[in-house]
Amino acid sequence: MKKVLSLVLAAGLLLAASLANADTKRLTLATGGTSGVYFPLGGAIAQVITNKSGGAISVTAQATGASGENMRLVQAGDVDFAMVQNDVADSAFNGLAPFRSKLDNVRVIGRLYPEYLHVVASKDSGVKALEDFKGKKVSVGARGSGNEVNCRQIFGFYGLDYKNIEPIFLPYGETADQFKDRQVDGFVFTIGTPNPAIQDITTAQEVVFVPLAGQKVDEIVKKFPYLVKDSIPAGTYLGQKEAVPTLSVQCILVANKNMPDDVAYTLTKTLYDNLPDVAKAHNKGAEISLEHAADGVTIPFHPGAVKYFKEKGLDIK
Repeated sequence: MKKVLSLVLAAGLLLAASLANADTKRLTLATGGTSGVYFPLGGAIAQVITNKSGGAISVTAQATGASGENMRLVQAGDVDFAMVQNDVADSAFNGLAPFRSKLDNVRVIGRLYPEYLHVVASKDSGVKALEDFKGKKVSVGARGSGNEVNCRQIFGFYGLDYKNIEPIFLPYGETADQFKDRQVDGFVFTIGTPNPAIQDITTAQEVVFVPLAGQKVDEIVKKFPYLVKDSIPAGTYLGQKEAVPTLSVQCILVANKNMPDDVAYTLTKTLYDNLPDVAKAHNKGAEISLEHAADGVTIPFHPGAVKYFKEKGLDIK
């Protein structure tokens, strides 16, 4: 009799576990290339949401070509949510170049952290200013990525375009490999600090961190208000003794508008209520805060996220 009761109890527990698993919402988070910040930070976010949502949500992080591709994936419903640059999100949502149509199925969950434009050249290239890239091989990032969008935005102010430089369309890891092999003269990365690919480069050879400052930067910010005057702190990379003036954008988290409100609410709440755990898993998590959750956001928030932020006393619409 006891054996029968034990079997019945075990069967009941298995059934309960099965039903609990059936209720778990399984989501895919689009991140970026494996050599950037998006992929490892996205993995940390996925792990925290999965572990801290009480079985409500299970998240899988997916490597992608980053912001441009991620907006298209979310728009089409091929992924549930994604990490993107705020400027790319705005251009995509409003159907501005390089996007051919409005990607307006996208809604914001919240801002994550700032990303800096790193303009880097080899020491022997002779490049000291952005204008010096004329006639050089320059990696501008994966085609259609937020990184490439930023290159298109700023190059024109310095008399550069894809006709007077040789653009190379590569993700961060491949760019680092070609840079070390002297196959490219320089690159532009829009990325959080410190970037592992750049750290790898600076341990292997001397580089020049090209500053972005002065009147031209003022003109850029006036035309593209999503770009902010900023600086890469001194000592971020080996051999970088001084702060480097540059521009920054914001990494934000977006979801498809058809994500159920309760799912978006739970996702947002679980993330922002457990930021210390994200910070333990990845150093960029320390730069995510509830206080700055709306910084740089110019497209609509998801109603589920709005509900959570209002509970926290934030006036987000």
